[in-house]
Amino acid sequence: MKLELYFAPGACSFVPHLALEAVRAATGQGFEPKLVKLHKGENKTPQYLALNPNGQVPVLVADGRSLNQIVAICEFLDRSFPAAGLLPAEPWARAQALSQLAWMNNTVHPTFTHVFRAGDFAATEAAQAEVKKVAAAKYRACLERIQGWIGAANPYWLGDRVTAHDGYAFTLLRWGGYAGIDPAALPAYLAYVQRLMAAAPVAAALERERIRLDTYKAA
Repeated sequence: MKLELYFAPGACSFVPHLALEAVRAATGQGFEPKLVKLHKGENKTPQYLALNPNGQVPVLVADGRSLNQIVAICEFLDRSFPAAGLLPAEPWARAQALSQLAWMNNTVHPTFTHVFRAGDFAATEAAQAEVKKVAAAKYRACLERIQGWIGAANPYWLGDRVTAHDGYAFTLLRWGGYAGIDPAALPAYLAYVQRLMAAAPVAAALERERIRLDTYKAA
C-alpha cells in the first residue's frame, strides 16, 4: 500500500504521524511524509483543498484516496495493519479506546483552539482575553483528566506498544505550554511523556517535525 501523510510540525497531525511510525516499526510498512507549511497558506491552495476541503491537516492518502479526520485515519490504519496494535482487539476495550481518542479530538482540541485563536471567537481584545482565560482553565482540567488515565501507564497508554493515543497525549501536553500550563505541574503526565519520547517511533516523528516539549515559558 502506498501511504502519504500531509502534516504540519507541532500540529495535531503528529497523532497519525506517530501512528504511521508505529506501523512501520511493527510491520515494515513505510509512508511518505508531506510537509504542509501552514504559515505560508499551503493548506489553502486548490491542490490541497482537493484533498481536504476543510484546509486542515492531517490528510492520509492511501493508494491515491484521501482520508481526513484523526479518528478515522487511526481506525483505518488499525484495520489495515492489525499487527501494529494501534487499538485493542477486544470489542469493549476497542470502543473505550475510540471514545478516549474521540474526546481528545472533539473536546480537548477545540478547547485549546479557544486559547490559541481567541480572535476566532470574540471581536474585542477584552473579550478575547476572557475567552483565553476561561478556555485555559478548562484545558487544564482536561489535561488533569488525561493524567488520571495515563498515571499508571505501563509503559504507554494502551500497554507495551506506542499508539495514536500516545501521540495525542504528547501533543496536548505540549500545547499546554502555550496556555501557560507548566508540564511540571502535572508530574505523572510529564513522567509518562518523557518516557514516551524515548521510544523509537516517537523519536523518529519528533526528529522529522523538529519539535520537543519546550513550549512553556515561565512568567
